[in-house]
Amino acid sequence: MMRHPFEPARLISGIAALAVGTGYGLDALGVWHAPGPWLFFALPAGLVLSGITAAIWATARRHHADRTDEPAIPQRS
Repeated sequence: MMRHPFEPARLISGIAALAVGTGYGLDALGVWHAPGPWLFFALPAGLVLSGITAAIWATARRHHADRTDEPAIPQRS
């Protein structure tokens, strides 16, 4: 099995979707009453947080890649 790169933005969006789905499921079963429009706004808030995380992660990876491309010791000809 090939390893894939860690993507925290996908993790955050998945957790947000699971939380909203669990909230709606518990509300439908009558176990928990969702307070007002919290569940309605939770998914867009999670997606915005995921987008911010993706932008920061891409910037950090690009910055790290720029630093590792340079040779550690300059070679003489």
